[in-house]
Amino acid sequence: MSDREFGGTDDLSLPKATVQKIINEILASPDSETSIAFGKDARDLLIDCCVEFITLISSEANEIAEKESKKTIATEHIDKALRELGFPEYVREVLASAGEMKESLKTREKRTSKMDQSGLTQEELLEQQQALFRSATSKFNQES
Repeated sequence: MSDREFGGTDDLSLPKATVQKIINEILASPDSETSIAFGKDARDLLIDCCVEFITLISSEANEIAEKESKKTIATEHIDKALRELGFPEYVREVLASAGEMKESLKTREKRTSKMDQSGLTQEELLEQQQALFRSATSKFNQES
């Protein structure tokens, strides 16, 4: 399935700066024996290839999920899609990356709301809000 089915490549892309950073990291790796430049046209072509690959995998994973009557594409659907499309060599790394992401989400600090950060009860916050409204109303009436 091509991204053209989704309205063309104009609205599908990857951040050029991010792709360039990845390219620079690869070119600067210790395994690289020579210094090679990567042209902007080559980077843009690489971005197009990546978008096409992502579209291909996600479309296949979507079809697999639909066959299983699932409404959410899960990791196992990506696994099956990679295998069915002839990319089994990517499965191990993709699953490892998914596991790392899952672990990092577990240990990530939970965001607290401003209400929780205030240390005040709901009643105290409501009283403060009402006092601010009274003050604003008073100022508005004096200026009128």
